[in-house]
Amino acid sequence: MSRKYIDNPNACTLVHTMNIIGNKWKPIIIYLLSNGPMRFGKLNALVPTISKKVLTTQLKELENDELIIRKSYAEIPPRVEYSLSEKAKGLLPVLKELSQWAENNFPEIEFEECRIVDL
Repeated sequence: MSRKYIDNPNACTLVHTMNIIGNKWKPIIIYLLSNGPMRFGKLNALVPTISKKVLTTQLKELENDELIIRKSYAEIPPRVEYSLSEKAKGLLPVLKELSQWAENNFPEIEFEECRIVDL
């Protein structure tokens, strides 16, 4: 499946950002990796509603956009860990603000606290 982009003829920065992180899984993956490096299986376990195929695609796109770092270990069985790049760490305050916005504007919902680390 090819990646879908919103047309951006005016080179709008918001449209560009949404083309990179604007689907339902990427902000969640970035949030999860904010707590430190993780292996594929752990990410998949923490987001049980995502298929392995979709998770793989999202991780590849995040890696291609230089938002995550994929580190392979020369072991048997092979081990791979994913972590945030400096670019992605710059998104964490924005994700915290989005989380705070939801808490402020939907007081009737009892949200679990997101734990995005302060860098």
